[in-house]
Amino acid sequence: MAATNDGHKMKIACLQFAPELGKVQENIRRADAILQNTQIPTDLDWLVLPELALTGYNFYSLEEIRPFLEPTTSGISTQWAIQVAKHYTCHVTIGYPEITTATPSAPSTQYNSTVTVSPTGQILHNYRKSFLYYTDETWSSEGPADNTHILSNASSPDQPFYSGPLGALGEVTLGICMDINPYRFTAPWESYEFARTALTHKSPLLCISMAWLCHLTPEELVQEPSQPDLATVAYWVQRFQPIVDSTAEKPVYVVLANRCGVEKGVCFAGSTTVVKIQAGVVSLYEACGKSEEKCLIVDLSERPKFQLRSGR
Repeated sequence: MAATNDGHKMKIACLQFAPELGKVQENIRRADAILQNTQIPTDLDWLVLPELALTGYNFYSLEEIRPFLEPTTSGISTQWAIQVAKHYTCHVTIGYPEITTATPSAPSTQYNSTVTVSPTGQILHNYRKSFLYYTDETWSSEGPADNTHILSNASSPDQPFYSGPLGALGEVTLGICMDINPYRFTAPWESYEFARTALTHKSPLLCISMAWLCHLTPEELVQEPSQPDLATVAYWVQRFQPIVDSTAEKPVYVVLANRCGVEKGVCFAGSTTVVKIQAGVVSLYEACGKSEEKCLIVDLSERPKFQLRSGR
């Protein structure tokens, strides 16, 4: 299991698949089948799933997603994660649509969230997406707080994202998809809010669950489905430039766990990958294809297969 805080001896799996909108039970069967057909190592540390993994992503309104909202860390996605975590004795992070319990002083609130559970099934952290994409804004609130006042103040106690301990995984910075983009696409490109947060906290491990779109057509997606969308991967790497430029010599590992497939004509980029950034060099362990349904397994103690960028 996770032996060192800098990630050197960690094994991480990312389950990339194409959930269908609103078909939760079918999506569970799909995810289970991929895992059963994968040789999961007995010493796996972490299994990461995409954003809104079991419900699908492209809901256009609160009314449309309402039947699929799950109580905080106690809905079907969390129950599935606990079951899988215990079965494979690993941590599991999964994206789900959260609804809080209403109280006399506060109504219920919806969030685009991930829950992380320990190998024993303990809830370690519930993270709420900080930077919402247009689709999220139709039904979700920002978490953990209104971010408009904090973009220039990385030390704010209400800062976006989560940087801190995550069980035996050590120090981790968590995000969801749009979190790595400039806030609402109105903040400057060079704000790099997510990357700078991770840098400030000296996180050796960054994990982003995604439902990241691409500009390809459905017809283009099925051409060479096992090849990643390199334009998307290159964009992701660009969003971590402050870490590439930093003088820190210790490696930083970035897990980018995306989904694939098409929903309502919208195409997802797939291309799930794990990246290592060290001393200005960006290396890629392996990547899923843009339309590939598979469980990608990466051993961080091994040498990455591809070098993407060298030098500062």
